[in-house]
Amino acid sequence: MEESYEGFKKEVLQLTKIDLHCYKERQMKRRIDTLIGKNGISTYTDYIRLLKTDRDKYEEFINCLTINVSEFWRNPDQWKLLEQSVLPDILKKTGGKLKVWSAACSTGDEPYSLVMLLTKFMPLQKIEVLATDIDKQVIEQAKAGIYSDKSIKGLPKEFIDKYFEQVGEKSYAISSEIKNRVRFQQHNLLKDDYPSQCDLIVCRNVMIYFTEEAKTEIYNKFNNALKPGAVLFVGSTEQMVQPKKLGFQAIHSFFYTKNV
Repeated sequence: MEESYEGFKKEVLQLTKIDLHCYKERQMKRRIDTLIGKNGISTYTDYIRLLKTDRDKYEEFINCLTINVSEFWRNPDQWKLLEQSVLPDILKKTGGKLKVWSAACSTGDEPYSLVMLLTKFMPLQKIEVLATDIDKQVIEQAKAGIYSDKSIKGLPKEFIDKYFEQVGEKSYAISSEIKNRVRFQQHNLLKDDYPSQCDLIVCRNVMIYFTEEAKTEIYNKFNNALKPGAVLFVGSTEQMVQPKKLGFQAIHSFFYTKNV
């Protein structure tokens, strides 16, 4: 199927608005080829035809392209730093108001974690987090707010006790009061317009899947989306090599502030 993969990428861009050129090709092609084989198809042309005619297969394909490994309070030391140092500094600058964007939010673990943490600093009714992801299916999962015991095991117990209800042997539902503070929408980091005047952007554990060129483009867009002095929080394997060239300054490991 090698000879037609370039054509396949063009067809995918036209059909889904997802540009496969921006992803690491070897890794992405292997994932797509596995899915094509699973569906008993031997050519990219036939697979594109299937995607155009079968909505379930289309959704399966979109889900395959996106990375949906997520959990609450992932890398707890970083969340502690966010709570003890980063958020107090941001709130001091903003006078207690916050515009927060959780980009590539997957199944909602991260934006809901942000809301719960922010309840330590402000009344719940004043909190609003924008949460976006390219994958419509995981956004629907996020809105449902049902999680496994494994997904929430890293959360501080105070949050589990206060904001979760056990609904099955190993399933928990997050409270509507937390869900109501998150606004979900579909968003493509490589194609769509970014929000503006953000005080905090959280985008973790997704940049590793992009090419260096795509990363630079996204970091520049994040920079434009932040207020001067505002903060970008990235994943534990995604530290910027030369943040100054991108208009950022490292303030802690995995936290960068936009240059004033």
